[in-house]
Formats: sequence, structure tokens, C-alpha cells
Amino acid sequence: MPPTFDWDDIEDIAIGLTEAHPDTDPLTVRFTDMHKWILELPNFSGAAAASNESKLEAIQMAWDEEYKDRKN
Repeated sequence: MPPTFDWDDIEDIAIGLTEAHPDTDPLTVRFTDMHKWILELPNFSGAAAASNESKLEAIQMAWDEEYKDRKN
């Protein structure tokens, strides 16, 4: 992972979420909770207000792919 990352670093966020919440199915997480968890990731430097539904959807899908890869 890079030293810092923000909302445009979707893959890095997905990896971080998978590491922080390894047993959580991403498709069961509300966007409000996911937003909070992203802001809590180490080295995340994005501003809370810089996210939007489109970015959160993309992150959720990337997180789901990462989650499935690790479960197999």
C-alpha cells in the first residue's frame, strides 16, 4: 500500500477494508458504516466530504472482489 491514499485509490481502500474487517461480507455493509471505516483506515488521507455514492459503490465492489479472493 502507498504511504497515504484517498478516495480515488479504490483498490488500496478495498485491501485496507479487507484487512481491517476480514470476516465482513462487503455487500452487507451500509454506506454510512463503510464511509466511517474508510476514514479510520491507517494512512487514509481523504477528506470525509470528498466521497460520493459513486465512489462508495466502486469501493464496495472492489472490496467484494478482494473479500471473495481471500475466501477462496
